[in-house]
Amino acid sequence: MDLDQHVIELFHSSIDTTMRTLDEQSARVSDCAMLMVQCLLSENKILCCGEATNGALAQVFSAHLLNRFDYERPSLPAINLSSDATTITALSADGNFKNIFGSQIRALGQAGDILFIISNANDSGTTLEAIKAAHDREMVVICLSHQQSSDIKALLQPEDIELPIPSDNNARVMESQLQIINYLSELIDQQLFGSH
Repeated sequence: MDLDQHVIELFHSSIDTTMRTLDEQSARVSDCAMLMVQCLLSENKILCCGEATNGALAQVFSAHLLNRFDYERPSLPAINLSSDATTITALSADGNFKNIFGSQIRALGQAGDILFIISNANDSGTTLEAIKAAHDREMVVICLSHQQSSDIKALLQPEDIELPIPSDNNARVMESQLQIINYLSELIDQQLFGSH
């Protein structure tokens, strides 16, 4: 196959996933942004996590909140639970891998906080344990997920929000998840600080 043609097909695939995500999830993205704004206005925080490359997406979102997104403004309280290698390896070494996020949530989470979790189809149970821990701490869960995440759906409570990306291609799912992270960041800034 001609590489140029393949690149064009990749862009078309990405655009198709974006359009299907827009059709299915735009109202939920708005709902998520409002929940996050209410959390932050109540002086609560957002705990972020994701396994493997989803941990990088969680880190992007927490960096947007802690530092800035599009313009200078005060820092917002967010903690990325995926980036502390010492804590994660300590929990893993003790045979507690499924609880690498759950243990941190039970220690750091408080009622009124939000767990923002990014998931894919290959989670090893850490996502499910994180959701259980968040509910134990009376936190709301917002989950960016893969369309095949039936186990996640079964754990979510009515006040939680799941945003499943309508694709079975992991690369397209991650692209859409990053778009939603950027949109949430922009919506939060706009609601808290106005348009720049």
